[in-house]
Amino acid sequence: MDVNVERAEDVLTHKRLLQLAEHPANRPAFEVRLVQVYPIHNEMSFDSILSDCAMKEDAQSSYMPSRQSVHPPPTFGSTPNLEALAFQANRYHVQDGDSAVNSASRFSWPMHEITFSTVDRPKLLSELTFLLAEIGLNIQEAHAFSTVDGFSLDVFVVDGWPREETEELRNALEKEILKFKEQSCSKKASVSAASKQNETRVRTLPDCIEIPSDGTDVWEIDSSQLKIENKVASGSYGDLYRGTYCSQEVAIKILKPERVSEELLREFSQEVYIMRKIRHKNVVQFIGACTRPPNLCIVTEFMARGSIYDFLHKQKGVFKLPSLIKVATDVSRGMSYLHQNNIIHRDLKTANLLMDENEVVKVADFGVARVQTQSGVMTAETGTYRWMAPEVIEHKPYDHKADVFSFAIVLWELLTGELPYSYLTPLQAAVGVVQKGLRPTIPKNAHPKLSELLERCWRQDPSQRPNFSEIIDILQQIDKEVRNEKGDRRKDKSSGGFFSALIRGHH
Repeated sequence: MDVNVERAEDVLTHKRLLQLAEHPANRPAFEVRLVQVYPIHNEMSFDSILSDCAMKEDAQSSYMPSRQSVHPPPTFGSTPNLEALAFQANRYHVQDGDSAVNSASRFSWPMHEITFSTVDRPKLLSELTFLLAEIGLNIQEAHAFSTVDGFSLDVFVVDGWPREETEELRNALEKEILKFKEQSCSKKASVSAASKQNETRVRTLPDCIEIPSDGTDVWEIDSSQLKIENKVASGSYGDLYRGTYCSQEVAIKILKPERVSEELLREFSQEVYIMRKIRHKNVVQFIGACTRPPNLCIVTEFMARGSIYDFLHKQKGVFKLPSLIKVATDVSRGMSYLHQNNIIHRDLKTANLLMDENEVVKVADFGVARVQTQSGVMTAETGTYRWMAPEVIEHKPYDHKADVFSFAIVLWELLTGELPYSYLTPLQAAVGVVQKGLRPTIPKNAHPKLSELLERCWRQDPSQRPNFSEIIDILQQIDKEVRNEKGDRRKDKSSGGFFSALIRGHH
């Protein structure tokens, strides 16, 4: 590679961290250093700095101001994002009689750069950002890379550490990493203890009616009876196919063998565990699974009309009010059933709502669903930002009311046919939802009671959101009103025609 000589030290650091990460005891390997960011030398506004694409410089170059840098520049150069922050900070240092340009040439903005290397896996970036937030650091820029042999290299430029030194910050990071590892170990230990406890309970059960068994798992799919046909969809970790099982039309979700990891296997087993427990007309029916690697798959009933997301955004479909209420009621019934069984979906969105040939809508995809703990609350980020509740985005403890917030966004999407916060990136939307109470704009022509339901379901305080049993009652009441209004209009129309006919006959 053609590397700028001034960046050679960074390349060697990255190489060293990747080599350290090869040994499990060193993971994650990390490096901390101070970097110097210089503001842009002009009097442009903050907004114009962010929008001026011409200010972007080569990632391998470094900006050299009039005086010598105290610290090296960030690995990927002083990008417009960082320069704008420095410009903003230095405005406060301008003394009376000084111009912004003169001040900017004297002041620079020191930040810390933290580089991690470990084994690449799903949700790694989420874990690292959470770890940095825990010690009070604000991420101003991030660069994430994956190597072909399965390792990651993640570079963060942060501020929020009050001192211009690295040793205390290094120690704080080490403590936080150690705490995270201990928590992971204790979770695994508690899961293991719980499974042993369950085994003991099974052994001590009193005598009961003995059900005949042929010794096979009824949920284990006989792959010889499974016929795979056309591919329906493709994702990062698996593909969805249409097919048949014992002459029944089914959907087959097959995990990609090359993407299988410990984390993915945990999610797979969790999904099978949950789907075996549930049976409801508004939840996609589980048929069985192949649980013997490398042929891992989940087989469910086939939903002929596809997802609500595709109907709205790819086929540009529109729901009239009676149909919209029916879809919302179907979803609410499925979700109410899940919550009654202590299952939190955690990724409720239109892409996970499927419609069968009879136009019945069912909740699907339990890859990140969880059985609610006895404490009643859960933590850790999961789901999709545009539909995610603020408490989940913030990594705060949450319960089943997080699904109610996601349902509100789904209901808005059904009303408008638009993608939530389409003018923002998912991350910008998440920041707006948490910090500014951002919500989609409710159409003025929406049914007043639907508007009221939306506002209640996406309240910032989860305790003020209704349960799905209450949501079902509200939707049924709205449906009744809509039907009555429709009936009244028909009567008016038919009576109007009758009287006009009488008048014509008289003349």
